[in-house]
Amino acid sequence: MIKTLHFALSILVLAACAKEIDKPVDFDTKSLACKTKPIAPPIQIIDKAIDFGTERIAMTKEYIKIHYGKTVQKIEIVPKIIVLHWTAEMDFDKSFHRLKPHKLLSDRKDIAKASQLNVSAHFLVDRDGTIYRLMPETWMARHVIGLNYYSIGIENVGGEGNQKEDLTPAQVQSNIALVKYLKEKYPSIEYLIGHYEYTKMEKTALWLEKNKSYRTVKFDPGDVFMRQVHNKTKALGFKRAF
Repeated sequence: MIKTLHFALSILVLAACAKEIDKPVDFDTKSLACKTKPIAPPIQIIDKAIDFGTERIAMTKEYIKIHYGKTVQKIEIVPKIIVLHWTAEMDFDKSFHRLKPHKLLSDRKDIAKASQLNVSAHFLVDRDGTIYRLMPETWMARHVIGLNYYSIGIENVGGEGNQKEDLTPAQVQSNIALVKYLKEKYPSIEYLIGHYEYTKMEKTALWLEKNKSYRTVKFDPGDVFMRQVHNKTKALGFKRAF
């Protein structure tokens, strides 16, 4: 009778454990308790901050006011878009130091008239797939015209000559993992796009740019790279505006 009861209880516990989605069951017959473990280890992110002090915050507020018509007390955002990029630099340190200062470098004449606020991104992924967080995920970064106020930017070291599709398999895998992490952390995220696709978002409610002449032609991070990331994140249900 006791053995029969023990078996029945075991079946009930296993059934309960099976309801825990995406977690394998480790059943302990002595305690009649299930222990769960994540299928994959937590995503590894290294914090490496760019300069984002009072000057850059003030310049970001001014950018928001001029380009988006919003007067804000804070530069916090509610993420709704993830934008993937390449840095057009083949070296991590060079890529990082382009994003680090408050003000634009002198060779960015293409966007200098719009603001002296330096370009930035929330994450930078090295050639070996190492992920670095450069700034708070919910602070606005300047990385994509028209969509900064709702987007998280992920830069990837590479894109030689700003055209060559040379991002690595390790970067593909890290971007997939990072996109999944961000979508889980911020359920408000609805879109995943490549930088070269940004103008296709103009007809959405998320587009805020007031200057109709402020546009640049982009190629990053390459169509092949985007297809690879999209193929592995289909289950997240990102919308397509185009």
